[in-house]
Amino acid sequence: MELRQSVATVGFIDDYCLRYRSIFADIRLYECFKYLHAGILSPLSRKTLPEIAKLTGLKDGQSLHHFLRDGVWCVEQVRAIRLHLIRQQIGTRPISLCIDETGDAKKGNTTDYVAKQYIGNLGKTANGIVSVNAYAVVDGITYPLLFKIYQPKSRLKTSDEYKSKPQLAVEIIREIQAMGFVIERVLADSLYGESGDVTGVLHQLKLPYIVAIRSNHGVLMPKGQRVRYNHWRAYDQPLAEHPTQRRYIREILFGTRRSVRFYQITKGSTDNPDQSDSWFIMTNLVGDIILSVGSQYTLRTWIEYGFKQVKNELGWHDYRLTDYASIERWWELIFSAYLLVSLHADEFKQRQASQDNDETQPVPLPFSKHCDWELGTTWKSALNNLRLLLQPYWCWAWLEQWLHVFPVPGLKRALHQLMDWMDTFQILPIPDLKAA
Repeated sequence: MELRQSVATVGFIDDYCLRYRSIFADIRLYECFKYLHAGILSPLSRKTLPEIAKLTGLKDGQSLHHFLRDGVWCVEQVRAIRLHLIRQQIGTRPISLCIDETGDAKKGNTTDYVAKQYIGNLGKTANGIVSVNAYAVVDGITYPLLFKIYQPKSRLKTSDEYKSKPQLAVEIIREIQAMGFVIERVLADSLYGESGDVTGVLHQLKLPYIVAIRSNHGVLMPKGQRVRYNHWRAYDQPLAEHPTQRRYIREILFGTRRSVRFYQITKGSTDNPDQSDSWFIMTNLVGDIILSVGSQYTLRTWIEYGFKQVKNELGWHDYRLTDYASIERWWELIFSAYLLVSLHADEFKQRQASQDNDETQPVPLPFSKHCDWELGTTWKSALNNLRLLLQPYWCWAWLEQWLHVFPVPGLKRALHQLMDWMDTFQILPIPDLKAA
């Protein structure tokens, strides 16, 4: 019986990556694509190529480095397939579109587009690289959509055209709407809320939005009118995996009420915050929204906090590459692995919902008998469970060399059988790509 030499044949990764097979003319590139998914999903503290190679049973990380630097494959094609899979999974369900930026500190200036600029993760100006990102949220599950690198004026190449972060956000919004996503609301922080380019295109495209603004945001008013602050209203803010928190909101009227409205929301459970302890937001939502707009806007901070965790879990900043073409490939792979988890998280969630609504008790997955299996329906629960399924493959890569030294009778066959059982895990009906 032929034994596996790597994680490349793990069932759910094979099923997912098969959708990308057509864009890799060389089977070795396709295998690297799968190796990297297995490594990115791993609990390695640093997702460096040498460490991923060790984990997946490769001799070294050279083939993975070649895949990122010199392999003949198109990152735009990988992105197109990923977005098509998201579009098919979501269907006509409306999305909350969150526009955000993420930055990572980098030493020196050898890496493309690294410059001294504001790094949101650090909360200060530092030497680093920044991208503008877009995520969709549907029924509590996040899906990674697009990212665009911010190119500081001081680091532009001859072929580059300078675009501000709001301009990049406008491009992203237009592209996502053109893909056919049903956008229920757009959420963004004050960098984009204070940008006329961004709010202008949102009005042009007739998209509902809730954006942050500065506390000193200016609004033109007719002579004789004044600014009024209405009374605070209490509302309960649901928090994922935490008790509901009491917060307060009040409307700010610049003269008379207009189609665009303004609110102040407390960050904590007090109705007497100073300006640093509250958000100021602007929205074009209609109707009686006083008790719902706060919860809707707070979804943005939940997404940003969640992506910060995802970045750390999946290794967004762990690339050791200096040219942006390779970095873009790495980031696209991170988004692909991110989507793999999101798809399973959505399936777990829908499966749980169907069980709750069905009087008959379906047979539980045998995998859920593992002591560390999580029955939750969050993205982190899905990541935890997929990691459990990968454990036998990682163990095989670690143990194989020792079995050459100490050939324990039956261990190879037993590990092979265990991996066969892992390959029976089937919960995700990944969409076909005939329409791609």
